[in-house]
Amino acid sequence: MNTTINDIARLAGVAKSTVSRYLNGGNVSERTKAKIRKVIEETNYEPNSFAQSLKAKKTNFIGVIAPTLDSYVTSTVLMAIDEELRKQDYTTLILSTSKQIDREIESLISLSRQKVDGIILIATGMTEKHIETIQSLHIPVLIVAQEVEQFNCIINDDYQAGFEMGQYVAGKGHQSVAYLGVTKSDIAVGQRRKQGILDGLNQGGANEVKVFQTEFDLQDAARITEELLEHFQPTAIIGATDTIAFGALKTLSRLGKKVPQDISLSGFGGYNISEVIHPALTTIRYNNRETGILAANTIIKMTNEEVVPPLQVSGFSFIEGESVQNLKG
Repeated sequence: MNTTINDIARLAGVAKSTVSRYLNGGNVSERTKAKIRKVIEETNYEPNSFAQSLKAKKTNFIGVIAPTLDSYVTSTVLMAIDEELRKQDYTTLILSTSKQIDREIESLISLSRQKVDGIILIATGMTEKHIETIQSLHIPVLIVAQEVEQFNCIINDDYQAGFEMGQYVAGKGHQSVAYLGVTKSDIAVGQRRKQGILDGLNQGGANEVKVFQTEFDLQDAARITEELLEHFQPTAIIGATDTIAFGALKTLSRLGKKVPQDISLSGFGGYNISEVIHPALTTIRYNNRETGILAANTIIKMTNEEVVPPLQVSGFSFIEGESVQNLKG
């Protein structure tokens, strides 16, 4: 049978409110503290930290809203956030939204009702509803992966990463390129990364570039790749993510086309598997762990009402694999 706060009060000979005050760090005499502490040690009493925290001004709970838990990038960021928060005696409450924007809104409201000290939102996009909801909350919210001028944000340098990839592919002599992108409601990937790629390709001399829209999904990317090849024959395909590039690779393999001999391929993400597949994928690896650590420290500062930069940018590395052929000989 679990020991309750009532048991502790009875055994220590004090009121329940005194025990509650002791557990929440309130004003209790040293003599009474010693009595309560002795009973707690003897009974191995473990207070319900969540219920206890709800009564305190600060809960040391941080809510994290993630679009998915099965993404290499997201899981790396989440693990880094959780580890860093734990080091500083915070507990992480993680909610996954399955990439549904409505569930992001619901999760924001749900976490605020659970009295978390702050929320980290790894956003798939930002709508007016997001902005309205966040502004209605009375706790700090940090946006990761999207830039919104009204809030504190941490983003990847998507434009520059896209520009470097575009320049690289065009620099290898590819003038006919297909880009598999995502909806423009995703500011980071759908707009910034795309624009960087297009500018890089243009500056590098690619004169026939066509953009196709897909989901963040291997199967959908495979389907779109099959459709585009029916009326367009690029020498290179750039995927907005490694998963999208893998979808393209699936279709190319099924059609008997070899990478990079028949069509070159590149992506963004730098997943571990990108290095072990053959040929190794040319990709961009973002500093995901550093992003998670930065996010954890930033939200703690925000909950302590410290000033933090409105926009912080995380870096990346260019990973040259074997999947882009040099057409310049």
